Amino acid sequence: MAAPWYQWDGEDLLLAVHIQPRASADSLDGTHGERLKIRLTAPPVDGKANSHLIRFLARHFGVPRRQVHLLSGESSRAKRVRIERPRQLPAGIPPGTA
Repeated sequence: MAAPWYQWDGEDLLLAVHIQPRASADSLDGTHGERLKIRLTAPPVDGKANSHLIRFLARHFGVPRRQVHLLSGESSRAKRVRIERPRQLPAGIPPGTA
């Protein structure tokens, strides 16, 4: 059974994430309710945390930044993200079936 924080949409991966800005280090940090918890060192001002999140996810999923899209939650800690055709998957996310 899939975890509630991710869903495959064809070859794309949709994530429900909870962001903790101003953390001491960037990391995937388990879950927060039904969302993947991500700690980021960036502050939540002027879109810095959102930009940092996109770079962080692109690196973890092996895709260029242009393939990571913030779908909702621009000014919230709760966000939805689409990752187009991820090339690598962190532990806990099995490959999708197209």
